[in-house]
This record gives sequence, structure tokens and C-alpha cells, in this order.
Amino acid sequence: MASDEQWVGVDEVAGHLRVAKDSVYRWIETRRLPAHRVGRLLRFKLSEVDAWVQAGGGQGEGPSEAGRSSGNQPGKGRRSR
Repeated sequence: MASDEQWVGVDEVAGHLRVAKDSVYRWIETRRLPAHRVGRLLRFKLSEVDAWVQAGGGQGEGPSEAGRSSGNQPGKGRRSR
């Protein structure tokens, strides 16, 4: 990690990863995404975020997983006649 690397906020991380800000906050809450608090603000080093992604930190959070967690599984709730 370069010592002159800039600190960025949630908006920049969401844009860098091309995900919604809600995903960034969810990953922080579960303590999976490396974030640093500076007062009330969250700050990130993109090199740490990239390392987290490369280590598999964002796997299992796609739309198919979200659907399963809400109970929307194929074949559930449908009744054949």
C-alpha cells in the first residue's frame, strides 16, 4: 500500500466496486469490508478494499443469495393443481 494513497468515502468505494452504497454499508456492518472510522465518517483505502475482494470477501452476496435469504426459493409458495 502506497503511503500517499488517498482515503475515500462510501460513495467512492461503491463506485469503485460498482455496487450500491447499501451493499457497502451491509458489508461494513458484518465486519467483512475493511473500513476505518474517522469521527463519524467512514474512510477506506482502495488497496485494502481490492485485497478484500481478491480474498473472496464479496462472494455470496449476489442477487441469487439475496433472494434465498428472503425466502424466495424456486418451487416455494407455488401450488400445482
